[in-house]
Amino acid sequence: MAAILQLLKPIRYWTFCNPFTYSATQSVAWRNMRSYVWHKGQNSPENSLCHPARKVNICSTSAAWRILTTGNTLPGLEFSRASASQASTLNLHSSRAMRINEEDVETFDSLEDPRVFLQLRPEYQLHSYNRSVTCQPLSVSEGELILHKVTVYQDNLQPQIIVDYICKLSSLPAEQHPVLLSSTSFALLCQLSVKNIHLFDAPDLISILKAFVSLGIPHSHSMLDVFETNFCHKVWEMSLDQLLLVADLWRYLGRRVPRFLKIFFSYLNLHWKDLSLSQLIHLIYIIGESRQAPQDLMQKLESLILKYIDLINLEEVGSVCLGFFKSSSGLSEFVMRKFGDLACADMQHLSSYALVNILKMFRFTHVDHVNFMKQFGQIAPQRIPSLGVQGVMHLTLACSALRFLDERVMNAVAASLPPRVAYCRSKDVAKILWSFGTLNYKPPNAEEFYSSLINEIHRKMLEFNRYPEHLLTCLLGLAFSEYFPVELIDFALSPGFVRLAQERSKFEVTKELYTLDGTVGIECPDYRGNRLSSQLQQEGSEMLWNLARKDMSSKPEFLEALFLLETMLGGPQYVKHHMILPHTRSSDLEVQLDVNMKPLPFNREAIPIEDVAKLRLKHVGVNLTDDLMNQLLKGKSRGHFQGEIESDSGQQPLKLEEETAKPVGSSLCNKVDRLAGLSPPTCLQAPQVKLAIQLTNRNQYCYGSRDLLGLHNMKRRQLNQLGYRVVELSHWEWLPLLKRTRLEKLAFLHEKVFTSAL
Repeated sequence: MAAILQLLKPIRYWTFCNPFTYSATQSVAWRNMRSYVWHKGQNSPENSLCHPARKVNICSTSAAWRILTTGNTLPGLEFSRASASQASTLNLHSSRAMRINEEDVETFDSLEDPRVFLQLRPEYQLHSYNRSVTCQPLSVSEGELILHKVTVYQDNLQPQIIVDYICKLSSLPAEQHPVLLSSTSFALLCQLSVKNIHLFDAPDLISILKAFVSLGIPHSHSMLDVFETNFCHKVWEMSLDQLLLVADLWRYLGRRVPRFLKIFFSYLNLHWKDLSLSQLIHLIYIIGESRQAPQDLMQKLESLILKYIDLINLEEVGSVCLGFFKSSSGLSEFVMRKFGDLACADMQHLSSYALVNILKMFRFTHVDHVNFMKQFGQIAPQRIPSLGVQGVMHLTLACSALRFLDERVMNAVAASLPPRVAYCRSKDVAKILWSFGTLNYKPPNAEEFYSSLINEIHRKMLEFNRYPEHLLTCLLGLAFSEYFPVELIDFALSPGFVRLAQERSKFEVTKELYTLDGTVGIECPDYRGNRLSSQLQQEGSEMLWNLARKDMSSKPEFLEALFLLETMLGGPQYVKHHMILPHTRSSDLEVQLDVNMKPLPFNREAIPIEDVAKLRLKHVGVNLTDDLMNQLLKGKSRGHFQGEIESDSGQQPLKLEEETAKPVGSSLCNKVDRLAGLSPPTCLQAPQVKLAIQLTNRNQYCYGSRDLLGLHNMKRRQLNQLGYRVVELSHWEWLPLLKRTRLEKLAFLHEKVFTSAL
């Protein structure tokens, strides 16, 4: 008996609930206390947050397992003693006590709903588990008899009898399953199956695993390790249908089996061409749910998708997109356009679930299928009220990622959200605020929309502490839209939360913190709350500058603009490539003009000190020629002076620019003014006009428009607040000019710079 107790070590039953199901009627305290339990034990914690507001009476498993310690308890005696209510709460697999009314739009079953495609073709039944297909029911008395035989004949049971008994017991009424799992006789039967597992062939193992799924065996039970190992040994003996069925059963049981899948995928690398259409779609589903995918195999599967492209229906297209999306595997632009064409041909009959999944993949691949997005813009406003908030979030996020602004869609989202904002997770609030901010769009009900979401952030602070990156996403999205909730900003920039965000977040959050801090410093002059430390500000600035410099230095159109501006204005000392606002993540070309609208040589980094130090001039007696003036003012002094100019009195030559702190522009003026005996240099005067010249690209605008996205619009807003005039070298003007003459390009830049200054 001791061995039996060790084998069936009690595994605590948890309340499994739907990550898409939330109650709007429960208290704030319950809403904020999300369960960490994963749906079926396997989905990522963030995506599987449960709503514990719906209390379910769960019989203590430890109490139920005490039956095992009662030596004189007859096998199966507790069958007749279990109350119906207690059994139903324990039945986590069939009754789904957490499910809310079917008409509630927030209801979503993260296990069953992605499997809807399995009902579309009869071929799927050959390699998938269907819980609705049951064997002949077994009565309670018949079950008691089997358990009695197990106890009496345990040493003489043949392997086939063990398989038969387990399968028959799985056909007991659902309300009896919890009591069966508490039975000492069933524990003994499971032990016998493990003891004789080497005698089972593949069909026997599959039958037992199917029975375990029907009974709801805990996914973490140690007994299942033995079964996974044996399935690994038999991979090369099984057919594709059997392998897919086994993988599907493990998925339905809620257990991750990376060893089995690794061997299975190795098998598929040799037999992928043998996959039928139904096997292909089912395999992609399994890959997506397992979150693991060898890229060489995914490329082979993509070629099979093209082979079957004319036979795939719309729901299967959605399943393929979801599988590739979940496994972080890309699809080619050609395949995505094919999918978009299929969806456009009959989008009215495309389910909302499939529509969301296709949009996820368009977002992941950044493919701009214009016709698809236009048709989406027509049907989405009618569907949004019937979508759960997570579906609404994915639609909105896809629009922002694709830079697709359709006011009908955004207005429908904004109108539908406030009444059901309580259903949102922290992630949903964050992504929706980010999407509206990124698209730089304020709906007609902006005040109601933003106030409801800001209030929900306050109510979900416990959840934001678990996922601190979501709070930063919220605040940046709000900042794009010119909303600055001071209390939340003060909390987000507090040393405690900054430390929490750096420790807990799986993402690098320094850039987000720095962008938020820099924005508050400019747009909230009366703010007196927490700010980032100078060290973290420096880290953020260096990180963003390195990224921006590398990005711009690789663009020929930018390098051309920089070179021509230097030529037009007189040298590199008149133009500075840097980040005027480092927290806005993009660089600028700064030009400063004096009161006479003449450029000022303010760039102190234009000429290296070691080059300028080579210039040696006398204190007096230098002939100030036009040639020398041009060389000095146009920055062409390097290498043009031959030899050294010494004073007539025999004094040692004067080495200029030995103090590295002096700006190069100021030094040049000092040279000229001191040589000419003039008053203090005019170029040290404060600039009358400061220009921020920006070379833009299409990714900074909403798709097909000239409306700036939120981050770039916010940057211009802040530059204006600091007194800069923004000069835009738009991609639709500058890129065509690259093919024109140098004179035309210079004329264009001259007009841009000096007309903007007026």
